[in-house]
Amino acid sequence: VAQFRNEKTGCVAGEKRIIEKDADAAAGAGEGIYWKLESWVKRMDAELNSAVGAVGELFAIRTELFEDVETDTILDDFMISLRIAQKGYRIAYTPNAYAEETASLNVGEELKRKIRIAAGGIQSLFRLKSLLNPFKYGWFSWQYFSHKVLRWTLSPVSCFLILPVNFIVVWQQSAWQNLQFYTVAFYLQILFYLLAAIGWYLENSKLHFKLLFVPYYFLFINYASIRGILRYIKGKQSAAWEKAKRAA
Repeated sequence: VAQFRNEKTGCVAGEKRIIEKDADAAAGAGEGIYWKLESWVKRMDAELNSAVGAVGELFAIRTELFEDVETDTILDDFMISLRIAQKGYRIAYTPNAYAEETASLNVGEELKRKIRIAAGGIQSLFRLKSLLNPFKYGWFSWQYFSHKVLRWTLSPVSCFLILPVNFIVVWQQSAWQNLQFYTVAFYLQILFYLLAAIGWYLENSKLHFKLLFVPYYFLFINYASIRGILRYIKGKQSAAWEKAKRAA
């Protein structure tokens, strides 16, 4: 409530925290790390200018700024908060106000959730395109572009293109010049994918090394993003919210 003393604050976002357990597999370990990073980014965004959106678990808005979203909206919490930003208000961030929940029950449940979020993200890009006008929204346009637009478009595609492109560069380097940097980068990528494969293999085993789940989860969420993009393009993503099964 204290954040609303600033008349330019139209929305206050709380923090989402994942209850982590020692026995967590990829879904739990990856989601926990993801939300720690996401929370840090939100804090930095808010300190610079404004947070970019709010999660549905915990946020507050000025009553007079509420605006109904379209009935086919996939990510209503994101759209509601960003529509407030469209009106020129900032989104504050209060990490001391937080909501906790357990991670998705398994990777299958997490996949359904991530696909839906990615499809909703693409939908929101079309409906919030005015936020990309830096002459009107200043720093917020850059924050929105770098934090959301790139994540939902360039990031998932480049994630799976960078390895074959790097391979071509290394293969052709003798015809160009000594490109040792690209050779090292190529082998580091191979190592990263190998660690991800090990994380995938250990997903259903009793051996849970959380650090191995990080590269696996990174590739997993980018794969889910591509699935989400395709689902939105095909018009197959329902706006109805389907609750993911959570770990006990």
